[in-house]
Amino acid sequence: MSAQAPLLTAENVIVEYGSRRKPNRVLHEVSLEIAPGECLGLVGESGSGKSTLGKAILGLVPVAGGTITFDGRDITHLKGRARRELAADIQVVFQDPYGSLNPKMTIGDILAEPLLISGAGRAEARSVVGEMLERVKLPGDVASRYPSEFSGGQRQRIAIARALVRRPRLIICDEPVSALDLTTQATVLDLLIELQRDTGVSYLFVSHDLGVVRRICHRVAVMYRGELVEVGDGDQVTRDPQHPYSRRLLAASPVADPALQAERREAWLALRQEQAAVATA
Repeated sequence: MSAQAPLLTAENVIVEYGSRRKPNRVLHEVSLEIAPGECLGLVGESGSGKSTLGKAILGLVPVAGGTITFDGRDITHLKGRARRELAADIQVVFQDPYGSLNPKMTIGDILAEPLLISGAGRAEARSVVGEMLERVKLPGDVASRYPSEFSGGQRQRIAIARALVRRPRLIICDEPVSALDLTTQATVLDLLIELQRDTGVSYLFVSHDLGVVRRICHRVAVMYRGELVEVGDGDQVTRDPQHPYSRRLLAASPVADPALQAERREAWLALRQEQAAVATA
C-alpha cells in the first residue's frame, strides 16, 4: 500500500483551543498518510489528541497550522458548500451509535436522508438503503423500525450503513467498538474488514486499545500528548512497540491469557519505575 499515492495526507497539523492570547495546543505538527484501501489505526489514551485529528479532517475543529490534503486537494479550511460536498467522500462512525441516530426517525429514513439531501430520488434512495442494510447483514424490515428497538451492536451496524450510503472513500471510525462487549466488538470488526475488502474504502480507526487495532489495521500510529511518537506496521507496533508510551499501551491492553496479562503488567510497572527514576535523577 505504501507504493500508492496517499488518499489523505496530514502535514504538520496544529490544532489549538482557547483564546488567541493563551492558546492551548492540542495537536503539535502531526503528519500522517492514509493510502487507498488502507486501515490506519490511531491509538492513544483519552486526551492524547487522536479524536481531535479526526475532527480536524472532518472540518469540525479549526486548523491553526499545517495542511490536510484529500486526493491531492487541500481541504484544510473548506467551508460551506465545498465542505458539504466533501461529505460524499469522507464519512464518520462515532463511538455511541444510539447518540448518533435520531430516535424519532425510522432506520430507513435515517439512511435515506443524506441521499435525498444530495439530490437522489426516493426510489433510488430506497434501493440504496436496502443494499446497505444487506451489506451490514441486517434484514430489510429493519428500515421500518426505530433505533430504540435494537441492541448496541445492531445500532452500530446501522451507523456503519449510514456512513456507507454515499459510497465514501474514507471513513473515520472514532472508537466504534469501545462501547460494545467483546463478542459484539469482534463481530463489528469482522464486518468492517469485510466491507473494506468489498468496497476498497479507507479507514482512520481511532482507538485506545492496541488489541483492537491489531485485528483490523494495516499500520498503526501512536499518539501521546498531541504528538505522534511511533508509526509503523500494525503487527510490529502492536506486538513489539519501540516507544515507551507504546509499550505502556500494550501492557494495558486486555488479553484472555492471565499469565500474559500479568507479564505485561509487570513490564508496565518496571517501565514506570524506570521513567520515574530518570525524572528524579
